[in-house]
Amino acid sequence: MSTTIQPMTAEELLMMPKDGFRYELVKGELKKMSPAGFEHGVVGMTLGMLLAYYVKANNLGVVCLAETGFKIASDPDTVLAPDASFVRRERIPQSGLPKAFYPGAPDLAVEVVSPGDTKKEVAGKVEDWLTAGASAVWIVNPKRRTVTVHRPQAEAITLGENDELDGQDVVPGFRCNVSEIFA
Repeated sequence: MSTTIQPMTAEELLMMPKDGFRYELVKGELKKMSPAGFEHGVVGMTLGMLLAYYVKANNLGVVCLAETGFKIASDPDTVLAPDASFVRRERIPQSGLPKAFYPGAPDLAVEVVSPGDTKKEVAGKVEDWLTAGASAVWIVNPKRRTVTVHRPQAEAITLGENDELDGQDVVPGFRCNVSEIFA
């Protein structure tokens, strides 16, 4: 006798009691994530802060930090939470900020590589975000002190500490030295 496991929905994920862990939902399957390490948190916050100040000063939209869920697929549901993200002002519903998960991908998803992340896992996240409609994905690697910029149908570009990260048409006018992210 076999038992069929019912996939979890985004609504069920949202209603889960807080237990100190972060979760993502991948094709209806709950994925438990350990809390981020200290370096991971500082690097993600630094880039998130740089983005947030710029975005707010220029009224471009909103920047979200880790644990903000984006529902990028339905039936079965997929809800992912990048380490930082940006959503353009014109994509914020006129009714206001969604109380539940944002419906769709952010314009920019930022993922900070953790020591235990494999290349395959990181590549999978990039693919998930771009397939869901993100205009750019920035992979921040604290160990290598690099930022790799991924865009749909474009070659990935890896920037080192002596390079400048440019928001291009996704976050127009945003620029920072890669070294600032790791300072």
